[in-house]
Amino acid sequence: MTSDRYAARNGTKEGLGRRKLAMIRKVSFLQRKDSTGIELDDFSHCFVQVVRRLILRSIVQSESSYLDSLKRILQVRHVSLQVLSTVRQIFHRLHEIYQCHCMFQIALASRVAEWDQSENIGDLFVASFSKSMVLNVYSDYINNFTSAMALIKKACLSKPAFLDFLKRKQASSPDRITLYGLMVKPIQRFPQFILLLQDMLKNTPRSHSDRLPLQLALTELETLAEKLNEQKRVADQEAEIQHLAHSTGERNLNKLLNSEQRQLIHCELLTEIVFGDKGQVIKSKERKVFLINDTLICANVNLKGPPDINTLVPVGPKYTVKWSASLLQTQVVEVGQDSLQGKDGVITRKHSKVLLGPPRLYQELEELQHDLAVVEEVSLLVGTLHGIYQNLNTTVSQDWCLALQRLIRLKEEEIQNANKCRLRLSVPGKPDKSGHPVSIMVVFNTPNPFSKISWVNRLHLAKIAQRKENTSGWECAEEDGKTKALLSCPLLTCKLSVFSSRTHTLKLEAALHSPSQSRLLGFCTASTSLPQGYLWVAGGGGNSNHGQVEIFSLNRASARLVKTLPLRAPVLCLEYVKEPCPSTEEKTEKAQRAAKTGNIICVGLQDGSIHVQSSVDTAVQCLLTLVNPDNCPVLCLKHSLSFLFAGLANGKVAIYHRKTGGELSQLPLSHDPVYCLLALEDTVWASCENQVTVIQGDSLCVQSFEAHADPDFSVSHMVHSGGGVWMAFTKGSSIHLFHTETLQQLQEVNISTRTNYLSPGHICVSSLLISQGMLWVGTSQGVIITFSVPTLEGIPKITGKAMTSLNAHCGAVDFLVSASSTLASDLLRRDSIFNISKESANGEGGGETSPWKQDKPKHLLLQYHLHSTSQLPGKLLTAQPEQGNPRASPDLQMEDGSIYEVNEDPDVWLRGRPLELGKEGEAKRNKVTSTAIFSGGRGYRRIGLSSSEETCSDSSENTLLVWQLPLTLSQ
Repeated sequence: MTSDRYAARNGTKEGLGRRKLAMIRKVSFLQRKDSTGIELDDFSHCFVQVVRRLILRSIVQSESSYLDSLKRILQVRHVSLQVLSTVRQIFHRLHEIYQCHCMFQIALASRVAEWDQSENIGDLFVASFSKSMVLNVYSDYINNFTSAMALIKKACLSKPAFLDFLKRKQASSPDRITLYGLMVKPIQRFPQFILLLQDMLKNTPRSHSDRLPLQLALTELETLAEKLNEQKRVADQEAEIQHLAHSTGERNLNKLLNSEQRQLIHCELLTEIVFGDKGQVIKSKERKVFLINDTLICANVNLKGPPDINTLVPVGPKYTVKWSASLLQTQVVEVGQDSLQGKDGVITRKHSKVLLGPPRLYQELEELQHDLAVVEEVSLLVGTLHGIYQNLNTTVSQDWCLALQRLIRLKEEEIQNANKCRLRLSVPGKPDKSGHPVSIMVVFNTPNPFSKISWVNRLHLAKIAQRKENTSGWECAEEDGKTKALLSCPLLTCKLSVFSSRTHTLKLEAALHSPSQSRLLGFCTASTSLPQGYLWVAGGGGNSNHGQVEIFSLNRASARLVKTLPLRAPVLCLEYVKEPCPSTEEKTEKAQRAAKTGNIICVGLQDGSIHVQSSVDTAVQCLLTLVNPDNCPVLCLKHSLSFLFAGLANGKVAIYHRKTGGELSQLPLSHDPVYCLLALEDTVWASCENQVTVIQGDSLCVQSFEAHADPDFSVSHMVHSGGGVWMAFTKGSSIHLFHTETLQQLQEVNISTRTNYLSPGHICVSSLLISQGMLWVGTSQGVIITFSVPTLEGIPKITGKAMTSLNAHCGAVDFLVSASSTLASDLLRRDSIFNISKESANGEGGGETSPWKQDKPKHLLLQYHLHSTSQLPGKLLTAQPEQGNPRASPDLQMEDGSIYEVNEDPDVWLRGRPLELGKEGEAKRNKVTSTAIFSGGRGYRRIGLSSSEETCSDSSENTLLVWQLPLTLSQ
């Protein structure tokens, strides 16, 4: 039944079918009234109603079980009063939590009794858990949790009777849960509620009266859980730092650990490995590695403790600091790097390549490199032959070279796979006898590949956080007065100049990210660079009647301009259109055609035309040009599976049909411009004046509603998250939140009252973006403000205070664009190449076998793309007598999918991958996402400084500010 519930939760038809069959098989079970009081004997109700009843029963049972756990803890508390003097500190706020949930259980029982009449549960969660009292008691409990565990440990050591009592209590309980297991349940409670409500929401029809209350309940619970998680993070961080501070006697390190400004960015248990001269592992030992502000600390771990106490409550580890190093002097050494050069110019060379990976792989790599050098010499000698031979000429010898180059690349990938869980750090050591600085190489094994790239990413971002523009990059008005985690705020990574000095008159209008995977970035570099792909930046207008698009490559450690597209008219908007996925029947037929067309980018111009460009092959000037009869400027673009929608300045929406090659139909909305379009599931929202029109899918039926009471306030921007849409207007500094289903307004926020850095006068929202749980608001004064918003299926309401970026533009923020890319899924698999070989050998992998199937192949066919030599001129050079056709030569198997193409980006050589490594399901379960935010506007300035220091740097230059966020792992 567990798998059925999981499948149904994810909305699969198969899972719902299983659930239905399970209910039919258990009719007798459903027809009786159980202890929860829920009647399930009426099968005349629709299937969804029955599922909702089952979920309600799960909620009731879950709450009953939770209250039972709280009662058991309180029983321990009552007995402990007789032997302990620290009972109040250990069980702090537990009684209040119990009372809170007793009241909730009473209200829940009332809803169960009324379920047939109302079928509403969402508003009960909102009423019960939106109170500040709930947050306060849970926060106090979580903040006290670490010290409570320490007091229990101390009591077990000093009071044998108390220890015996806990053992007896655990042995007599039916589930054998320890006291620690019971006391951790309040920390886990709200994530459990969220899962149950997500189940209920997925099985609630859109027209149901409980739909919006459930979404609001999810919002409240997610916000509450996030705040409690942050409290837990701070408490755990403080405990780790205190453990570490007690174990060091170094003065400078003690000063850092006891400073109020210190923050624990990352810590993890890793395995340090020491290699011998021949690459053999001499020893390995577990270490705890801490990244605190600008210092990296490695400590020995002592987990020893009384075994009988360890079974009841976790005993905190004891640390002994082994070494510490300055973060700015610490560097990650990626596979294949022969040298390092730091800021101080110190160069450290590797003494032995065996430290980079298994010695056998490097020996094989060196052998291939030697063979390539020999074959290149042979190729030169072949070119001096006087005779013309069919199978011995420069074409054949060059093919040998290409084949060896491919084998070298594959061997390098194999070495990288062997090092996916190996973190190599160059840290400063003691100076040598002559006083020159010396670097020491430290090698750690991480638990999994994601752990390694997390370390690489956080070490990189922690260095960026030390820059002047990031040490005070955001003003965070925290309710509790505590500072946010160091990497929780976006970090300003770089500033890019857009358009040359000759095109300063052009105004920035739009930008988008075109994702693409590049194999050029190494394993570590990919985790620190910006999201892979290309950034398109468009502009026009000003004093000129032409437009321009500049394309920046993000496939390197830093962004760089690779292409400029001049256009005949100013560019007003851009839209990235992904190639639709073909159905199962069409996949084989359309494979080659899809590879040629690929994803496209639509460019809307002021002259009314839409240029369709390839997102990859930018050498082609234009694939297609779409026009509208009125030659009316195209203000905005959005696409659906069937149509491309264009908002025009004359109040019409031009609709181009994709299946008929761009056939045009027009939908008039008003006489005022259509400023904004928003694609939302199977609908498109179009804003005109203060009205928003919802255009339904393929039918193109429309429904309109009023977004603002004043007709002069036209909707200028719309962004979507969860069950809500945030809107900004051409006038005023307020943003409004609307429900996507009922279209009613849920919240209004005036941004001018949320920050102290907006000057009095004309203030309006010039750009809007939602990304990674943050609502970004760009203003007409160049100041950027962010709000935290929920990320689940609830309503993206603003509940916390704002953060203001102290890095701003001199003019209005013209656009805010999010760039996200997913790292190649094989980066997260350990030894994935070898696994696919085993699967292929067992007949499970299917298709071609891996080149690593044998350790040492006795015979290797050295060929790249040359099928046969039979078509080459000259005679066949052979010692065998001629048989049959003398020009016939056995066809060689074509190289498995290694297709190369030169991109517009200099030095970019992309190679097609012949194998899909790992199983398809693994790639879906583990996704590592890299995210960056780009803001465009005139100039750059720092705010929050004195009036004499606050100056604009080149206020006439179009500038991109680039913020980077930590990597995220999603499933």
